[in-house]
Amino acid sequence: MIGQLSDGFLALAQPLTFLHLVGGFLLGLFFGAIPGLTATLAIALLLPFTFGMDVADALVMVAGIYMAGIYSGSITGITLNIPGAPSGAITTLDGHALMKRGEGTQALGMSALASGIGGLVGVIILIALAQPVSALALQFQTPDKFSLVLLAVVTVTIVASGPLIKAMMAMALGLMISTVGIDPMVPVGRFDFGSYHLVEGISLLPAVIGLFAVCELIAQSSIPAAVGKAVAVAATERPRRRDFLPSRAKIREVGFFTFLKSAIIGVLIGMLPGGGASMASFIAYAEAKRGSRKPEAFGKGSYEGLAASESANNAMCGGAVIPLLTMGIPGDAVTAIIFGVLLIHGLVPGPALLAGNFHVIAPMFAALFVASIFVFLSVLAFGPLYLRLSQINRGFLYAFIAMISMVGVYASSYSFFQMWMALAIGVLAFLLRRFGYPVVPTLMGIILGPYLEEFLRRSLIVSEGDPTIFLRSPASVVLLALTVLFVWLLRVRPALRVGAQAAKL
Repeated sequence: MIGQLSDGFLALAQPLTFLHLVGGFLLGLFFGAIPGLTATLAIALLLPFTFGMDVADALVMVAGIYMAGIYSGSITGITLNIPGAPSGAITTLDGHALMKRGEGTQALGMSALASGIGGLVGVIILIALAQPVSALALQFQTPDKFSLVLLAVVTVTIVASGPLIKAMMAMALGLMISTVGIDPMVPVGRFDFGSYHLVEGISLLPAVIGLFAVCELIAQSSIPAAVGKAVAVAATERPRRRDFLPSRAKIREVGFFTFLKSAIIGVLIGMLPGGGASMASFIAYAEAKRGSRKPEAFGKGSYEGLAASESANNAMCGGAVIPLLTMGIPGDAVTAIIFGVLLIHGLVPGPALLAGNFHVIAPMFAALFVASIFVFLSVLAFGPLYLRLSQINRGFLYAFIAMISMVGVYASSYSFFQMWMALAIGVLAFLLRRFGYPVVPTLMGIILGPYLEEFLRRSLIVSEGDPTIFLRSPASVVLLALTVLFVWLLRVRPALRVGAQAAKL
């Protein structure tokens, strides 16, 4: 493993591969820093263009986008109080307070340092756990795999934002879409309405482009023009690059333990399907406040709070990749699209992937590691520009994204029908968002639906229709018990507490 991992770092020494990493990193910085754009959208737009790339170059570029996109959501959050991505929302609380105090450069520097440390910790844990978890997953039988996918489906649903019933309906919609096309067991078309286009099923690429790119474009076009115009950055003196280096006093104020603890929390949340950077940063922030000597400073300009949230959300990247590569379960929306990149290149995420193709995945591990270092270096190189990113004309920006989206869908399939499908899914996703339905469960349903159906039907075929087959395997029982436990801890118990408090009033 160490030898193959070394080969992954050597692959980055190839000029073309390294340029793909740098290009992906810069693309992630740009998309993450512009409010309304995200790393998810950046990788979704890149997806059709990975067809013509070498698999190592594609994975390296995606890794750069992922790490940079999660970090850069904090840039406009600190400078303008408008987080560029949901992952930067908690950072905004203290980051913008520091900006108003005239400490914006230090806040940006601390954000980059914490993100870099968190990213490195996440990648180190990823490297340490990837093969052991993969070896354990290789022992899974078909009923165990069904219980594992069921755990992912349920967890993604219950951790989604908004009312549970809406998250369940969004997930059900995704599962329904996944059944369109040829039956996986019997060569018969399903829900194709007599259309030979639908017999092929709804591809992942139009679904991703529709759910994220087209949906976002429609959402942005519905915003009044006055709101979409560039906003002046906060008044500040012309900064020097060295001003973005966090001072030793500020680093001591945070403390090494806070960096490490928050990063570990981020990895653990990332390993939970559906957890995501927002949840990781919120939980790490809450834990840092609980253990802080100055909890009253949180929300008013605390470097400790800022560092905790940023360490966690970038450490989440390494954690989210673990279930993707070892068990074929995406940890968040970005890894769900990375799932598609792997499939495009003939790599099926799961236990066998690392066992037989670790040399193919190793450059991605190396890229995540190097991109974590780039995060801190980027604030020294581009710190002064970070304060100006938000002034880009969004009208031209979104027109360019619309063109790239449609050209990408067509280039991947040479089908006008797939372009119309992406537009239709985008309109549907916009309506879902408008009425408070989360979009991520729908994407997860589209991805996980075929596996859920296949493992369920194969298990019942083996047992001749006896559902107790899922209770005969210790691994399956443990996974089902975890599913029930997560439902209790994340939904039932909080609801009971709210009900009890309401009864007392």
